[in-house]
Amino acid sequence: MHASKPQRALIIEGGAMRGIFAAGVLDAFIEQDYYPFDFVIGVSAGSTTGIAYLTGDHGRSYKILTDHARRPDFMSFTRYARGGHLCDVSWLWQRSRQELSLDVDVYVERNIPLWVVTTSVRTGHPLYHKVDAANVDEVFPASCAMPVVFRDHPPVAGEPMSDGGLGDSIPVRYAYKQGAREITVIRSVPESFRTEQLRFPGMLKPLLSQHPRLLGAALRCERKYHQALAFMQQPPADCQVHQLYPPEQFPVARFTRDISKLQTGYEQGVKAAEAFISQRRSGRLAQDALQPANV
Repeated sequence: MHASKPQRALIIEGGAMRGIFAAGVLDAFIEQDYYPFDFVIGVSAGSTTGIAYLTGDHGRSYKILTDHARRPDFMSFTRYARGGHLCDVSWLWQRSRQELSLDVDVYVERNIPLWVVTTSVRTGHPLYHKVDAANVDEVFPASCAMPVVFRDHPPVAGEPMSDGGLGDSIPVRYAYKQGAREITVIRSVPESFRTEQLRFPGMLKPLLSQHPRLLGAALRCERKYHQALAFMQQPPADCQVHQLYPPEQFPVARFTRDISKLQTGYEQGVKAAEAFISQRRSGRLAQDALQPANV
């Protein structure tokens, strides 16, 4: 991915249903034909919103989060109590592929590569996969395979994977190493949020006892999250970082299914994107992070 000239990168954070904010942001980007990036990196739910953005499939991510992800086929506490998945990410990807447009040809022709983050079950380290027509149905379920709530480890190129957020939840340092000197980050939490708490910490150790490297990744997750925050708050002198946050009154949590809250979160994303694009195009965006709390 290295290039001789400075690159512009877009990073889309994960966060399960909190991804409705990014869905709104990216639909607004599509509406305004805003594609100034040299590459995009998506993590977990951020990867699926990222591909819909790059294929130009307006409304795809919104429909997945407000329809498919609210169906009992995806999320079921009864099934989980019986030993199945709480959130069946493989079903979600496959059903959305059957029912919603995903124009991979447009993605290829646009020539803005999407890199999807997964975490290797074998090593516990993040892996970065460039999406192409051959791997499009492998990498997305793997990046979204949250441990505990999804009991499988979907393979990519034969290697079992887990949620990309365990290995690198906000890959700003990776983007910088690949040559990005202007990085835009779509967050899934408000600006005041500081600690990415370990998901189901008491359950992880026994459930991941057969995968000690993956457990290690989970235990390192919070430290790496804070390292990413520190990078964004004080980037290197030759790098600009812009952030689009949900406002402080963002009503969506990781497993929110209330349609009115999801609709509000989506509309907040649209407004944040409109303000961001307006400021970018007028040349008024400061070099520090953008906090669209009042939009």
